[in-house]
Amino acid sequence: MAAAAAVIDHAAWRPRYNPWLVAFTVTLATFMEVLDTSIANIALPHIAGTFGASINESTWVLTSYLVSNGIVLPISAWLATRLGRKRYYMSCVVLFAGSSFLCGLAPTLGMLVFFRVLQGIGGGGLQPSEQSILADTFLPSQRGMAFSMYAMAVVLAPAIGPTIGGWITDNYNWRWIFYINVPISLISLYMTYRFVEDPPYLKAERTKSEKGGIDYVGLGLVALGIGTLQMVLDKGQEMDWFASHYILGGTIIASVILMVWIWWEWRHPHPIVELRLLKRRNLATAMFSMVMLGSVLYGTTILLPEFLQTLMGYSAQQAGECMALGGFLMMLTMPMAGALTGKLDPRYLLVVGYGATSLGLYHMATHLSLGMGFGTAAMLRTYQVAGLAFIFIPSNVLCYAGIPREKNNQVASMMNFVRNIGGSAGIAIVSTMVTRAAQRRQVYLSGNMHNGNPKFRDMAAGIAASIHGQGGGGSMAGAMHQAYARLDMMMQQQASALAFRDVVSILAVVVMCLIPLAFIMRKPSDVVKGAPPPH
Repeated sequence: MAAAAAVIDHAAWRPRYNPWLVAFTVTLATFMEVLDTSIANIALPHIAGTFGASINESTWVLTSYLVSNGIVLPISAWLATRLGRKRYYMSCVVLFAGSSFLCGLAPTLGMLVFFRVLQGIGGGGLQPSEQSILADTFLPSQRGMAFSMYAMAVVLAPAIGPTIGGWITDNYNWRWIFYINVPISLISLYMTYRFVEDPPYLKAERTKSEKGGIDYVGLGLVALGIGTLQMVLDKGQEMDWFASHYILGGTIIASVILMVWIWWEWRHPHPIVELRLLKRRNLATAMFSMVMLGSVLYGTTILLPEFLQTLMGYSAQQAGECMALGGFLMMLTMPMAGALTGKLDPRYLLVVGYGATSLGLYHMATHLSLGMGFGTAAMLRTYQVAGLAFIFIPSNVLCYAGIPREKNNQVASMMNFVRNIGGSAGIAIVSTMVTRAAQRRQVYLSGNMHNGNPKFRDMAAGIAASIHGQGGGGSMAGAMHQAYARLDMMMQQQASALAFRDVVSILAVVVMCLIPLAFIMRKPSDVVKGAPPPH
């Protein structure tokens, strides 16, 4: 009888305050945290100049954050259960705000990297905590709309981050990209203290976890394994991947440690990460979907700005403004997807999302060129992100189907972790694919650049005549030498442009192949009626 009463109490619990006020409260700090992962990219040259460091040295500002953030994400559910979710969330906000302020004050690059590690530790707990708070605060039928607000934080922030970062860096100082976190975090902290509360079943889980002890082995393995993996993903392209003993060794070490960790956590009675929840078909499939979403979202987020800046001469702020239109579209599609998720079968919305994203990528691949204007580039980004809301929100709704409410922390932690890893992997893979594709295209195009090709010979002669006529190059031979140099530069630009198109085409095919994933999952109502226990 007592057990039955406990179940009834769990199902009947509702927050004392308006759920949307709670949602707005926890979204504030999360938005700033996600924004911080992309906003600092733009400021790297300025940071390097301030400290007299190279660009490669300044990238540790990003790497240190990603590594510490990646380590905390998978264990955030355990920490939230162990400390109390509200207390843990508030601690993360305090650490994030304090370390952001210290990042702005940092006198040396080394100190900045250290403070970024602390910032990553604080920021790593915000996303999964917010998602689990929303899952507990809203009824299952309302989660789609609730997750649309959460999605605006974790999907919109990376899209507008470069724009905001470029504007702040150009008009003020790079230190202000860290200072702006402080007042917003303090507002979120006060509102969290006033309006957020832990459900009674989380308090019961906390008591249960304290009796189970601490899985020190699992904690150490996941920290070392994920930290090493993040280092490999972040530095792989820079060090030419497996041609580097550092990257090869790191990959082997990370693989072995993570395999041992999975074996250990699966058998442990009180694991840090409850991997046995992956027996749930919906959760396992949604996690794979989220990995792919993270890869495509973050991978394509760097593709277009890189194309615009390196090949078309756009400034960082102009490239960011070009991406902003896609961000505004997501502000419209997120609530729409949230509302439809509560009324339609989320699996069909996933099909729409995958199909629209694939078509958007295909459109980008066919229209990406060196001669396109600003408006065309902005529309390419807009088409590409049009379907993301219909992937993100249904995936997050479906993954909770049939999961006991006391396990919501674990689900949120795992989903955010795989999206983060997917994003890191997507950036690394896309960057490598572009580099390799550009090399292949250069080899092919250079095969036509010889005097035996009449078109090449005529073009070189025409450019040389133009240079000589303008008084450049000295002699005609010097002008011809300059003409060859210009043609080589044009060939490299064309090879790079074709490489970008090749990679986007591959991504379009990959996303299209994900459509069957939607039908592997079960309807939320079916899962609730006949779901097996997680253990």
